[in-house]
Amino acid sequence: MAAPVVDAEYLKEIEKARRDLRALIASKNCAPIMLRLAWHDAGTYDVNTKTGGPNGSIRHEEEYTHGSNAGLKIAIDLCEAVKVKHPKITYADLYQLAGVVAVEVTGGPTVDFVPGRRDSSVCPKEGRLPDAKQGAPHLRDIFYRMGLSDKDIVALSGGHTLGRAHPERSGFEGAWTNEPLKFDNSYFVELLKGETEGLLKLPTDRALLEDPAFRHYVELYAKDEDLFFKDYAESHKKLSELGFAPRRTGSATKADVKTSTVLAQSAFGVVVAAGVVILSYLYEASRRSK
Repeated sequence: MAAPVVDAEYLKEIEKARRDLRALIASKNCAPIMLRLAWHDAGTYDVNTKTGGPNGSIRHEEEYTHGSNAGLKIAIDLCEAVKVKHPKITYADLYQLAGVVAVEVTGGPTVDFVPGRRDSSVCPKEGRLPDAKQGAPHLRDIFYRMGLSDKDIVALSGGHTLGRAHPERSGFEGAWTNEPLKFDNSYFVELLKGETEGLLKLPTDRALLEDPAFRHYVELYAKDEDLFFKDYAESHKKLSELGFAPRRTGSATKADVKTSTVLAQSAFGVVVAAGVVILSYLYEASRRSK
């Protein structure tokens, strides 16, 4: 499908949708599942084949019925109410905006959001998302395939500060932190406390402690929430833009180039005309002096 035209009208709809998502997420306490929806739509990206990624394909039954997406139909349906009000916005943009708003509403960092993603009806095969039952090598396989780094892996894992695991969805049960609707650095603090009774520790969580490169970031983020927020915002933005090339500030479209050319030509014409006038004046002044 063609990419949306990101003009003033589209940006206005994005801001309206952002407000609607804030109200929806706050009233339904659904920030965790909205964040999971955004991550799972984006996390299928393959940097080598340039397939998958944040393109809204998770809205199709073929993909949302993957085992790793269990329960996400709830978030898809919640987003549909916003989509109906703002039909111009792509599903791809809507789902990523929902993730950004989920972090914001729960007290997390502001994640820069650039719209313009195109929707796709091509669903990736199952197996591209992380398996919580595995360890560090698996995490690297999954995230490196996306084009992300060790720092991104740990920073994004910190998003588990939101929500809890449900046995019917993942086979695990419980929350990672004492306040699962508050976005902070407590995921890392709890990890370093060890086996705190009642708080969830998955194999992928424990891998962050057992692998020296991962543990380095866990310790940094447990001590410095500001650093975690900074790195998380950067990693979340990267994840939300995998395979997406947003128009950067200062880049020129064909219309911009045409306008600049016309202006340059006009300016050149003014300079030439002024030069002719000045030369005529000097010529006349020279004749009178003779």
